[in-house]
Amino acid sequence: MKPQIIVGILLILIGIVAFAYQGISYTTTEKAIDLGPIQVTAEKTHTLPLPPIVGAIALVGGIVLLLQGRKNA
Repeated sequence: MKPQIIVGILLILIGIVAFAYQGISYTTTEKAIDLGPIQVTAEKTHTLPLPPIVGAIALVGGIVLLLQGRKNA
């Protein structure tokens, strides 16, 4: 397989995942209170939103690369 076709397939998969999840969430643990031997921690959830345009660009770019790779084969 040509690298162009592989990159096209990967971009299509990334575009589909970006449309499905529309954001990446992760959790961090932070100290809330620190009084000597007593410590209280809190878990915070953070979200990095992925705009739908990111998924659309990846999807369209992957389709274009896939079509160009097949045309040249």
